[in-house]
Amino acid sequence: MNNNVDVKYRTEVDGKQIWVFDTLCPAAESKELYTNLVASPFKRDEFAKPETQEYRHWAINFNSMFYKSLPVYQRCLDTIKQLTGKDYQAYRGYVNHATFGDMLFTHTDCKPGNDELTILVYICDEWNLEWGGETLFFNNEDDCVFACTPKPGRVVIFNGAIKHVGRPPNRICFHPRYTLAFKMERDHN
Repeated sequence: MNNNVDVKYRTEVDGKQIWVFDTLCPAAESKELYTNLVASPFKRDEFAKPETQEYRHWAINFNSMFYKSLPVYQRCLDTIKQLTGKDYQAYRGYVNHATFGDMLFTHTDCKPGNDELTILVYICDEWNLEWGGETLFFNNEDDCVFACTPKPGRVVIFNGAIKHVGRPPNRICFHPRYTLAFKMERDHN
């Protein structure tokens, strides 16, 4: 395990790791992704957990050939290997689209015992602190113990069993909050 990775913030929730990076997705790459997402065909078919199926939000799913070809994905794989000493691979890649008024719910991305990680890449050309849109992380007592600001190109990697939610932007924000997500499982090959 290498601790020389360029981590902006490092914390844990109930013994599960969260790492935040500002160098894994350069501004030019984030801006290009943002420009392409503005014209993408999002569908309102994503939901946080089975009991909230009636409250769907916008997303676009990518095929594995596409998302595995993204430079930010490759940099994240290398970073995860350095942080954990383990190999991971994505079993899903997609982008969430949230705007003011959307309802997003707390959820986990895997069962508590699973050794899975989630990668979130905030795709925007700018972000203002007053716009909100943070990703909130909760402990086992449902207290928010960490918030990640969605700055352009910021990457957060975390254990998928941590309860979390991406908050929609505030009313004064007229930009969508795009979050590129990779769901990661151990690569045992």
